[in-house]
Amino acid sequence: MFGKMIFGVITRQKKKLMLIALTIALGVSLATAMLNVMFDVGDKVNQELKAYGANLNIVPKGAAFINDMYQLDEDNQNEASQFINEDQLVKIKMIFWAYNIVDFAPYLSIAAEVDHHPVKVVGTWFDKHLQIPTGDEVNTGMLAMKSWWQIEGNPMTDDNLQSAMIGESLAKRLNLKIGDKITIDSPKNHNSMALTIHNIFHSGGIEDNEIYVTLSTAQELANKKGLVERVEVSALTTPENELARRAAQDPNSLSRNEWDIWYCTAYISSIAYQLEEVMPDVRVKAIMQVAESEGAILQKTQLLMILLTVLSLICSALAISNLVTANVIERSTEIGLLKALGASNSAVALLIIIEMLIIGLIGGVIGYFMGLGFAQIIGHTVFGSSVEIKMLIIPLVGLMVLFITLIGSLPALKMMMFLKPIDVLHGR
Repeated sequence: MFGKMIFGVITRQKKKLMLIALTIALGVSLATAMLNVMFDVGDKVNQELKAYGANLNIVPKGAAFINDMYQLDEDNQNEASQFINEDQLVKIKMIFWAYNIVDFAPYLSIAAEVDHHPVKVVGTWFDKHLQIPTGDEVNTGMLAMKSWWQIEGNPMTDDNLQSAMIGESLAKRLNLKIGDKITIDSPKNHNSMALTIHNIFHSGGIEDNEIYVTLSTAQELANKKGLVERVEVSALTTPENELARRAAQDPNSLSRNEWDIWYCTAYISSIAYQLEEVMPDVRVKAIMQVAESEGAILQKTQLLMILLTVLSLICSALAISNLVTANVIERSTEIGLLKALGASNSAVALLIIIEMLIIGLIGGVIGYFMGLGFAQIIGHTVFGSSVEIKMLIIPLVGLMVLFITLIGSLPALKMMMFLKPIDVLHGR
């Protein structure tokens, strides 16, 4: 009998109940889209921010120690520093969080002259293909890390041993253009090399006054074969919290459980620690301006998603409250008759709640799949890639439907409880 009553209500008032289901679907769809994007937005925001530079800087331990003690500027530090062996750089992709290392590029700078004008020459990897001992293969280099640079001409490759990239400001000062020949002299190392201008680039920074060559060219010019001065690393990281800050100051201060959590989370401090583990002769410094900016942007983005989700659920609950109340008012005669025949308030309330839950389930299923579509639209529009579907969202959608349905039905249930059969059946 109870099932027949529910089925009868649904079939008789299907248009009104479908309107309630549609309202639930709209609220759930927006919440589903926001939650899917929120759970996937961390990597996507980090990936977008990786295009604007490195967040880790690897330097020789000796250079870092001397610089910290005597506060040497960069030029003086180069005179006193040790170097990093180029063969050790593959270890960067062999740490626990290897797949979070997006790009890295080594640098070797030289004080040189072009036509008796002092210039800074920097050797680097442009787009290096590496074979990792683990069996993986990666392409990494400066061009991927400096993607905002405006480069005139075809991109440099690591095979262009007789070519160079020159900064826009320096090119104007020396009156150089693509295709011109230059001779770079290194008086300190008693070396000189003839190169062709392959590119002119605009970085918007001090690099516009520098010349970039392949790392092997710089090593030959500086008599530093197989050595690099520093390495910039771009890594996907988790925003810092109190645990990460404590670990950055002293990992030994953590308890065993805290240490495990910190080590197995992609904090910038834990990635730096792991790099120093595999490369004992280096010191890894976090570029905190970049790391903290990434964390702040990510937290604000996720907070926005949560607020939109909460607001959509509140709006849906208010809309459903009005619709369910109107439905109860229209059915007041039926409800009054049920009470007159002996039905208790709890029995009638259970009837209304089950009806709403069935409609809510239908609306929730529709809203979930609509939300998945909205999430993909957001992903492709904002990030240029699809949003990964998270199975965790399914139980959350179930809880959202339950929340919307119960909260939205409360005013109607309250009205039903004070409904007196004698008043309703006499038309009062």
